[in-house]
Amino acid sequence: MDPLGARSQFVDIQNLPTWQQQLDEDGEETPLEQSDSLLSQEAFPSPFPFRPDINRKIILFCGDIALLNCTAILNTSNESLNDKNPVSDSVHQLAGPELRDELLKLKGCRTGEAKLTKGFNLAARFIVHTVGPKYKAKYRTAAESSLYSCYRNTLQLAVEQSMASVGLCVVNTAKRGYPLEDATHMAFRTVRRFLENHGNILETVVFAVSDTEERLYRKLLPLYFPRSEQEERACLPLIPADIGNSEGEPVVPERQIRIAEKPGTLEDDSEEESLESDLGQVGNHAFARMEGDVDKQRKQILQGQMSEAAIHKQHQRNYNRWLCRARAEDLSDIAALKALYQTGVDMCGRTVMILVGRNIPVTLIDIEKALLYFIHVMDHITVKEYVMVYFHTLTGEHNHLDSNFLKNLYDIVDTKFKNNLKAFYFVHPTFRSKVSTWFFTTFSVSGMKDKVRYLDNLQQLFTCIKPEQIDIPPFVLEYDARVNGPYHPSQSSSL
Repeated sequence: MDPLGARSQFVDIQNLPTWQQQLDEDGEETPLEQSDSLLSQEAFPSPFPFRPDINRKIILFCGDIALLNCTAILNTSNESLNDKNPVSDSVHQLAGPELRDELLKLKGCRTGEAKLTKGFNLAARFIVHTVGPKYKAKYRTAAESSLYSCYRNTLQLAVEQSMASVGLCVVNTAKRGYPLEDATHMAFRTVRRFLENHGNILETVVFAVSDTEERLYRKLLPLYFPRSEQEERACLPLIPADIGNSEGEPVVPERQIRIAEKPGTLEDDSEEESLESDLGQVGNHAFARMEGDVDKQRKQILQGQMSEAAIHKQHQRNYNRWLCRARAEDLSDIAALKALYQTGVDMCGRTVMILVGRNIPVTLIDIEKALLYFIHVMDHITVKEYVMVYFHTLTGEHNHLDSNFLKNLYDIVDTKFKNNLKAFYFVHPTFRSKVSTWFFTTFSVSGMKDKVRYLDNLQQLFTCIKPEQIDIPPFVLEYDARVNGPYHPSQSSSL
């Protein structure tokens, strides 16, 4: 512990400027003139559009990553987790000898993997250890995939452990020979895509670099995290052609499955062959099964003549279309409402999702985009058991979602949404909302009624979810304290 009055050597990330805040502090000018000679930029939208909400999560820090007080920091090492490099040496020195003993229990780490230990004497609670690839031009594709896995697995681990912040070092060390610029592109695009698709719980990502790495990082950050629409347009010509897939993962065209339009038919077949002959060939190939008349299938659904399996398949296709739209659309305006977000876990270890009724201005938003945002956020959450907490606190008529919209949402979402939802906590309900919910769960949807639990105060909620595991809006806390009195931890009990 630091002597009384002594200045701590650790760095508080709350005092560091975010990437968005550094816009006016940057000495380097974005090369705007490079974009002037291009044809209309409007025809070529940037794959990494201006997102101030994401930029506010990014920090560029020049210094020792071991000094950061993030929830977790990243340590780059070798397969035996005993590498000697500047980052690893500093982490071990500050963490203390207990870290070395803990690493021996892990029995190594494969390239691209990420393993977790305590932070011991560090300001960070956890250390994520990863092994970067050895780079050889001959095996470049394998090296790219491994480096992607290093960053992706680190971020995934952070989200699974409900971490608020993570510090990322430069994974590729000099002895492993990975070109710094190529590695930086991979790091930025992986982090950007992860924050777009899965980053609701992560509040801060710190890129910790050395003096020699800072200039390159500062140069390339605007490509993936533009801080204005002008910077976005200016950087568009500088973005590499290869930006990976929707998750930032490297794409290898040679490994992609190709499906011929008519798999059983030779390309030089005569066009005069009959339609029946062509259709006779379709379906013989494993990748081309006849789906039948789509209109006929829909008619059978309405008449109740389709099998359960066929109905499920039709529903799955419909949901996948919505999911693709959700991933493609810019939903930043809906995200900015902070109406839906992930927090910690309940007493049973299940993910907790928060829905804040007061933050949903139903009359002012595009309701279809709200539906898309719900699907986008919840899709990866619902693969496991989860619970939802809905704060009805201080909502008005303009915050109440129409029952037709809720029914439509319930009909669209995948079965995993319904099967893995184990409880729906309705906090601060009114008599009218209880009646409306009873009618909706009784007559409009099936299987929901028994999962709804009405909670009149936060004291009841804390018997299901520990206070430190849930991020409650301040106005809800103030309302509950005013109406029900202050919360006393001694009164809560676990289930």
